Amino acid sequence: MTRRFNLSWLLAAFALLVLAPRTARADAPSVIRIAYPGVGVGNRPVVGGSSAATMHLRGLLEEEFKKDGIQVVWSFLRGAGPAVNELYANGLVDFSLLGDLPSIIGHAGGLKTRVLATTGFRGTSYVFVPSGSPAQSVADLRGKKVAIFKGTNMQLSAAKILEKFGLKESDIRAINMDTATARLAMSTGDVDAAFGWTEYLSLRDQGIARVLYSTGPEDAAFYRHASFVGTEEFINKYPEITKRVVKTLVFAAKWQSDQEQNPAPVYQLWTRSGVTFANFKEDLGRFSLKLLSSPLLDDYVVSQYNRNIQEAKRFGLIRNTFRFEDWQEPRFLKEVLREYGLENYWEAVDKDGKVVKVVPTN
Repeated sequence: MTRRFNLSWLLAAFALLVLAPRTARADAPSVIRIAYPGVGVGNRPVVGGSSAATMHLRGLLEEEFKKDGIQVVWSFLRGAGPAVNELYANGLVDFSLLGDLPSIIGHAGGLKTRVLATTGFRGTSYVFVPSGSPAQSVADLRGKKVAIFKGTNMQLSAAKILEKFGLKESDIRAINMDTATARLAMSTGDVDAAFGWTEYLSLRDQGIARVLYSTGPEDAAFYRHASFVGTEEFINKYPEITKRVVKTLVFAAKWQSDQEQNPAPVYQLWTRSGVTFANFKEDLGRFSLKLLSSPLLDDYVVSQYNRNIQEAKRFGLIRNTFRFEDWQEPRFLKEVLREYGLENYWEAVDKDGKVVKVVPTN
């Protein structure tokens, strides 16, 4: 199944974003438009699992800009990363959380975006099969109907996982399905397997599916990553507003990190997405919440993105490569960390994933 997001659909769905007036002031907009690549269970406009999600759920941006009369408009897209890129291409969004692969595809294709901070890093990838499936290994999926949400960071992770088990995408019957459609297809037996994330764990809990494979510490190269991205146009036109947006994201990450010893308030907040407390705890509980919440663009982030840029080219997902160092824009994050005494709050991680306990200050 192939999902297409044409211009007419975008213009209809986001008319409010197009028609929202921009202020005549040169130093501030009248609206900040933020896209989120996903929806909650049952298509609800709420998602969990990242500091960007926490920023939305706690209304932090709305509170930050209330005194300025600046409206904050959030758009949650069932079409995920590819749909967010469509918005960027048509000038309908200013910021977004965006997975590594869709952001890489967009930038390689000419979208003028900059990476401002990290959010939602080290995501686990799962391979689910129906509970009665005879498959015992990913290798057993050869020739089978497998749901993959293409254009998302799951696609790149899936390509690496398949390769680990001696397969290519051409060795399976890959079907492009969004999360909700794939969950339903798994329930009805219309697919033999699906690459997915936390939302699928409820199918296992209901006895509909089981986990065939999941990424662990030994498969760190297969993690799915996401970052907080903004348009060059907005950043250049409104640098002070951009800094305040980044500040608010950092404060959301700080609140999460402060719950390191008792993550329950974070998981409970995220259950508004429809994913259960138990599923968030299972998926994320094996990691340090402070590590997962870090907004730093450290050596680990740089190396992971540079590796995935090359991997995206190797798997034929992009034509042109580039350096992450030339794409990121860390100055706002650095200024915020310095001004609010957070330079050493999060420990930087080196390219090999080891804590170095040093955060650059300039």
